[in-house]
Amino acid sequence: MKVARFHAPGDIRIEDAPEPVAGPGELRIRVRNCSTCGTDAKILKHGHHHIRPPRVMGHEIAGEVVDGTGPWAPGDRVQVIAAIPCGTCGECRRGRMTVCPNQESMGYHYDGGFAEYMVVPAKVLAVDGVNRIPDEVGFAEASVAEPLACVLNGQELARVGEGDDVVVMGSGPIGCLHVRLARSRGAARVFLVDVNAERLETAAALVLPDAAVHAEGGDSAVEQVLKLTEGRGADVVVTAAASGAAQEQALRIAARQGRISFFGGLPKDDPIIRCDSNLVHYRELTIVGANGSSPAHNAQALRLIADGAVPVTDLITHRLPLPEVLDGIGIVSRGEAIKVTVEP
Repeated sequence: MKVARFHAPGDIRIEDAPEPVAGPGELRIRVRNCSTCGTDAKILKHGHHHIRPPRVMGHEIAGEVVDGTGPWAPGDRVQVIAAIPCGTCGECRRGRMTVCPNQESMGYHYDGGFAEYMVVPAKVLAVDGVNRIPDEVGFAEASVAEPLACVLNGQELARVGEGDDVVVMGSGPIGCLHVRLARSRGAARVFLVDVNAERLETAAALVLPDAAVHAEGGDSAVEQVLKLTEGRGADVVVTAAASGAAQEQALRIAARQGRISFFGGLPKDDPIIRCDSNLVHYRELTIVGANGSSPAHNAQALRLIADGAVPVTDLITHRLPLPEVLDGIGIVSRGEAIKVTVEP
C-alpha cells in the first residue's frame, strides 16, 4: 500500500509499505478520508517532539472496518479520535480527558491516516474513541468531526451560549467551524476577523458572519468590533489563530464579564504576550485555554454534523489523492483553502 511518512522536517515521502495487521483488541480500517490541518504544515516544517520518525502522518481519520473486534464488523463506517487519553489518571477519572498528562495521538505516537490502511490501537477502543458514522454523513464530512470536536471543547470552556456576541479572530478552517458552532449554540451575532483580506472574503462567503472585519493593522480590529457592538465589546472572543497580537487585542475587544478563548497556540519560541491585568481585573474577564478534544467531544461533533447543526460539506474545498498530500499541506500553509481532505 501507499503511505505518507514523515522522516524529518521538510521530508515527507510517499512510500510503499506492507499492509498493517491488527493485533488483539485492535481494528484495521481502510482509510477513506484523512483531512489535513495547520498542524500537519507545522510538522512538515518543524517536526514535533512526540514524533519519532519514520511515522505515517494524518490524524483527522474516517474509514471502513476491514478486521473487526468487539462490536465492530467488516464494512462498518467509522470516525477515529486523534488525541488518545489514558482513561485512568487523575485527570481522566475527573472527566478532564483533554488535559490527560499521558495523552498520545494518532499520527504522532501511532501511524496515522495518510495511508490506504491503518490499525486503530486498542488504547483508542478502550476510551470509546471509535464512532459509527451515520448513514447520511460521508467519509470526508466525518473526518471533519475531529477538528470540530476541538472547537466544541473550546466553546464549552468559553461558555458560548444564547444571545452572545461572539468574535472569531482567524478565518481558516477552525475559525469557520467556530462561526458555525457559535450559531448553533444560539449566539446572537458572530463577527469574523482576519488580517488576510482574501482569505477573509473567501471564508465569509461560506459561513456568512454578521460582519467580516479586515484587521488592517494597529488597533483596526479593536476599533471595528467596538463600533459593531455599540462600544460594548463581545461576550466571547476566540483567537483561532497562532497570533500573540490577536490575543492581546482580544483583551480589549471583550465586553465586561466577557470570556476570551486562547484557542490557537503560539509558537514555542515566542509564547509570551502583554496582558493588561487591570482590564482583566476591572472588567471581570475570564481567559480560558483550549487543548484538543475528548472522545465524547468527537461523538458529539459527529452528531452535530449528522443533524445539520454544523454543516461542513461546503468547507471541504479540496479533495486530493494520497500521492498529492504534500500539495494539500502546501495549500493549507498558504491559506488557499478552507479544508483539504486526502482520499487514499
